[in-house]
Amino acid sequence: MDSIGLAHNPLSTPALSLVVPVFYEEECIEQFLLETKAVLEGMRIDWEIVFVDDGSQDRTAAIIKAAAASDSRLKLLEFSYNHGKNAALTAGIAHATGTYLLMMDPDLQDPPIEIPRFWAEIHKGYDLVFGVREEKKDAWLNKQFSAIFWWTLEKFTGLALPRGLAVMRIFSRRFADRFLQYREENRFLEGMFMHVGMKRSTLVVAQRERFAGVSKFNFRRKMKLAINAIFDFSELPLRLAVNFGLILTLLGVLGIVGIAVARIFFIEFQLGWPSMMVTLILGFGLQIFFTGIAAVYIGKIYKESKQRPLYSIKEKTNLGTW
Repeated sequence: MDSIGLAHNPLSTPALSLVVPVFYEEECIEQFLLETKAVLEGMRIDWEIVFVDDGSQDRTAAIIKAAAASDSRLKLLEFSYNHGKNAALTAGIAHATGTYLLMMDPDLQDPPIEIPRFWAEIHKGYDLVFGVREEKKDAWLNKQFSAIFWWTLEKFTGLALPRGLAVMRIFSRRFADRFLQYREENRFLEGMFMHVGMKRSTLVVAQRERFAGVSKFNFRRKMKLAINAIFDFSELPLRLAVNFGLILTLLGVLGIVGIAVARIFFIEFQLGWPSMMVTLILGFGLQIFFTGIAAVYIGKIYKESKQRPLYSIKEKTNLGTW
């Protein structure tokens, strides 16, 4: 270990904590450690990396443990089972002790060489600096899926999120402490970060190709996240249900008046059961659909009311027992 590593005091507060969620990353974790440690050592600051293993069943945790055995600055939380990336990031933030915290993925798409730029930017007086991708290095279809995802978020949540956010971002201890006061189980981190507020900026990062493996954040998971964000940060579905119900009621009243006028003054006709059945099916379908929207909100309230822990930790490495 070099002189910086030898001088490290495990009881001191590091200047920078990296929070890194991992999930089946055995193919790239060693390269991530190699590149990231080289960058951090070059910055000549005290640092730590807090990995959170989100229930991986491969060698991801074992590789990190092996590296942590000879370097106390490498720390690991292992979840008992998969809780999802947002819970993993929350756990990492809760256990990181740095004056500043930087989130990033281990796949090297957001390259470690960008860390000094984030470090310089946060010291311009900001509490939060979002990373924004200059160009998404991905397959054409995945780019279209991402475009749909961001359009959905912008259109239906009302959150003024920077377009093309990367996981990579840095924030102050003051910001982290405020964020940790948010204890809801349904966690859309981007929305929560915007809700915390404080002084923020963005930094454009040049994304690389993924070092190895495939992204676990597929289109289905992206849209699930977008839908959860809509329900967590917007009453739009409820307002749409009310407005649509009013429109249908108005159309129904106009239809009744129109049929009555036509029957009295213009046409002699016999109403048939097909039109009645179609009307009933449509009405029942819409009723069930909008009742379902209300049920989703009620279900989320029910989950929050139980106040269960956000995550279950199986084991800690280099983190003590707290």
